[in-house]
Amino acid sequence: MLEKVNLKLAVSKAECLRRLPQLQNRLYDLEHAIYQAGIPVVIVFEGWAAAGKGSTIRVLAERMDPRGFRAVPITPPRTAELQYPWMWRFWQKVPAYGQIIVYDTSWYRRVLIDRVAKNVRKQEWQAAFQDIAEFEEQLAADGTVILKFWLHISKKEQSRRFNKLLKDKLTAWQVSDEDAAQHRAYKKYLGAVEEMLARTDAPYAPWTLVEATDRHFCRIKVLEGIARALETRLGDQPPPPARARIKGGVDSSAHSQKKEMADASERN
Repeated sequence: MLEKVNLKLAVSKAECLRRLPQLQNRLYDLEHAIYQAGIPVVIVFEGWAAAGKGSTIRVLAERMDPRGFRAVPITPPRTAELQYPWMWRFWQKVPAYGQIIVYDTSWYRRVLIDRVAKNVRKQEWQAAFQDIAEFEEQLAADGTVILKFWLHISKKEQSRRFNKLLKDKLTAWQVSDEDAAQHRAYKKYLGAVEEMLARTDAPYAPWTLVEATDRHFCRIKVLEGIARALETRLGDQPPPPARARIKGGVDSSAHSQKKEMADASERN
């Protein structure tokens, strides 16, 4: 599957700068519509180390209202979390109705990083596929929109990015021991990724492969994919502009949305 991905796809910087603000405004409006409709949204970012997950999430989050949008980084489980079933900590982080949550890596760590690094036994990561399927199926049955993105780059491109980061002491910290181990075991990870994509792609929780060599192309593809999926869930009706009606220098619609979200927070 991954060997067929065209990693040469690119968008010019000028084209990206032209299209990106339009997409960000579109997603801002969609966030407002999702909130009003009470639809929970899960967006999963997985991919190679240095593939651009963090920077893509940053671009996605720039225009969003933080009261209806949250980014959740997933790290190795802490000592207390190890005392519960492994999926327990992810159930604590599912979105409320009307909320969008983005996961910077996710429960797929179990069948990728933990699997290849042998942090879990074979029977555990094999059983995790069923656990993940049931978790996502339950979320979808409750009305959650689930979008999953795999950001793909070649081993050569990953090496180039690592070297660039390591040359600057201000960015060298971004290449962790775990990242370096992933690079050395690129071929093993590749096999694990192929199996993960094949076994966990579902109509209610689809994977989107993102050609991430060119960062501009990656960002446009991801944001367009999210916008299309949310519009489809909302019934293909474009949301009313949440920023269009300005009175006395105040965005009245956006102000109304913020008030609604604040009131909801106080009630909770």
